[in-house]
Amino acid sequence: MNKYIQIATTTSNKEEANKIANTLVEKKLAACVQILGSIESIYKWKGKIEKANEFLCLIKSKAIKEKEIIFMIKSLHSYEIPEIIVTPIIGGNEDYLKWIDEET
Repeated sequence: MNKYIQIATTTSNKEEANKIANTLVEKKLAACVQILGSIESIYKWKGKIEKANEFLCLIKSKAIKEKEIIFMIKSLHSYEIPEIIVTPIIGGNEDYLKWIDEET
């Protein structure tokens, strides 16, 4: 199993993205959360094609914290079904990965 992960989630506004990011970092669930946006999302929801401007959060953490992070995102998120996608980090700058360990 990989030791590190990146989790992606989107929010409808920057304030919600900041709230999620700050909470995850303050609780040592994430070492870093990057907020990108505004991005345009096109998706099908309840049978209708929707278009929305969103903010993308890229969350860096350890794999053992995945369930806690997912729970926290869901508890803070305004979407009925928030996007939460977990990707393993299979390598990278060893100093950066060590920093993730130290901050989480």
